[in-house]
Amino acid sequence: MAMDLHTITSPSFLKGLNNDQLVELSEDIRKFLIENLSRTGGHIGPNLGVVELTLALHKVFDSPSDKLIWDVGHQSYVHKILTGRASQFDTLRQFKGLCGFPKRIESEHDVWETGHSSTSLSAAMGMAAARDIQKTGNHVIPIIGDGALTGGMAFEALNHIGHEKTDMIVILNDNEMSIAPNVGAMHSVLGRMRTAGKYNKVKDDLEYLMKKIPAVGGKLASTAERVKDSLKYLVVSGMFFEELGFTYLGPIDGHDLEELEENLKYAKKTKGPVLLHVITKKGKGFLPAENDVVGTWHGTGPYKMETGDLVASSSKAPSWSGLIAETVRKLAREDERIVAITPAMPVGSKLVGFASEFPDRFYDVGIAEQHAMTMAAGLAAVDMKPFLAIYSTFLQRAYDQVVHDVCRQNLNVFIGIDRAGLVGADGETHQGVFDVAFLRNLPNMVVMMPKDENEGQHMVQTAIEYNGGPIALRYPRGNGLGVPMDSELKSLPIGSWEVLEKGVDAVILTFGTTIPMALHAAEQLREQGIQLEVVNARFIKPMDEAILHSIFGRKIPIITLEEAVLQGGFGSGVLEFAEENEYYGAVIHRLGIPDQFIEHGDVAELMDEIHLNSDEVVRIAKKLTAVQKAESNVL
Repeated sequence: MAMDLHTITSPSFLKGLNNDQLVELSEDIRKFLIENLSRTGGHIGPNLGVVELTLALHKVFDSPSDKLIWDVGHQSYVHKILTGRASQFDTLRQFKGLCGFPKRIESEHDVWETGHSSTSLSAAMGMAAARDIQKTGNHVIPIIGDGALTGGMAFEALNHIGHEKTDMIVILNDNEMSIAPNVGAMHSVLGRMRTAGKYNKVKDDLEYLMKKIPAVGGKLASTAERVKDSLKYLVVSGMFFEELGFTYLGPIDGHDLEELEENLKYAKKTKGPVLLHVITKKGKGFLPAENDVVGTWHGTGPYKMETGDLVASSSKAPSWSGLIAETVRKLAREDERIVAITPAMPVGSKLVGFASEFPDRFYDVGIAEQHAMTMAAGLAAVDMKPFLAIYSTFLQRAYDQVVHDVCRQNLNVFIGIDRAGLVGADGETHQGVFDVAFLRNLPNMVVMMPKDENEGQHMVQTAIEYNGGPIALRYPRGNGLGVPMDSELKSLPIGSWEVLEKGVDAVILTFGTTIPMALHAAEQLREQGIQLEVVNARFIKPMDEAILHSIFGRKIPIITLEEAVLQGGFGSGVLEFAEENEYYGAVIHRLGIPDQFIEHGDVAELMDEIHLNSDEVVRIAKKLTAVQKAESNVL
């Protein structure tokens, strides 16, 4: 009989279940996930793959006193069900609903928040160090995927944990897939481990064999130890982790509950750091997700549960990622210097076509944003034209490399900032709202964002032709506007803006996704007798100083509007221009993302929540023009 998952309030009930009951529960959870995610969308593949692993972890350990730390957090849905949140799954990733990642304010069982990869081991080291100082005696268990293990931060943490010999149980969830097929030498190492058999059994057999060698004198004993070590290296792939200071267990079947429980209990009794290598099947129990080889089912929108068909977008316009990637691909046919790089996002960044056509000029470097940026700088230093496609939220991870390696050397790196602005359902960890502020202050950097996809393709041409240093092109998640496309590409003058609508009462400076908002507000104001000028400030840096001088000279109120943080953003740049040019009486009002993290939900709902919409533009414009009119009458 199927269990009602909505009745679960704590994972403690698992301790009283036998293996058959756990198997039935795992089937119930898979059915629940497949049905619920068909309506809401979400990270279905990762979660279907960790059902048994999550059950075993919660049965063997005592959350929240024992710390279960999920790397990336894509695979935390089963954990959320077992900790009493099944009834909220109809709100998953929706406005004011259940977060798709671990969330500390949701549950005491969510001990670490994440959304970016490779953080779990460092966080675990911190929690383990605190445990040892406080002498609480609890267990610390980070769960990290094989894709996340390629991140440099994970290697740094492994090195430190092994050096300190810290008591910790690292679960390596190896499903051979992250968001896209994994790459790199670590992927190859894990592949050899998967086929090498159980390490602990081989190790025990070797140690038994070596005991048969008679210990006659120190020299022979020393030789025996060296032979033993050599044999280990020959037949035991787990030596990679052993040399880092870990006790390696596995690989084991991540869908065998008895084997999982047995090994977790063994790991609990082992002193020092342990790495339990668990092999799982991403998407297990749902054939479309199981058979996925490119990462489509890592995370999806709604889908038809019976067929696995994804619910298609109604937009006929090209996706922004596809438009930018395909324009780069088109130009690459004429320019052999163009190279495309992605940190583990070839599917999301729509670079699969480029990779297929130009395999020798495409590099997926894995989850290694820092390396990707400096590699691009290295290419540019020897006269290549690197295009680095990277999500805004992941560009944050490569900031020092942008500063130190790219901007400081003034290298011609073309950074495609995908998912710029609010992205919606993935929430706080993925909103691309900080890049304007953290790039605008860097010497030599050019930052631009198009009003539509036609201007977007021309900006790609601009970036490829530009030889003055680094240049970044921001573009949002989703599809374009469906505008007509020019057949011939052209370069835009760096720093040039354009006036979209003339006005005499006030002016709004904006760019990218907020231009339709500004135009709609201008239309509403026109009906009320206020003429709002709308300027496409497509170059965020450098700004069009000629247009700015003209506007300030007219002494009309200025509104800046941006789908990015206000502090240090585009509006701040306009304020700085006014101060530097002594326009001390200027009236400037900034609209943008306030000083807070924006949670998950539909983008339109999020914008309304923070009063970033056309109604607010209308309200501010009316207020500013009324004040100016009143002051003029007084004079």
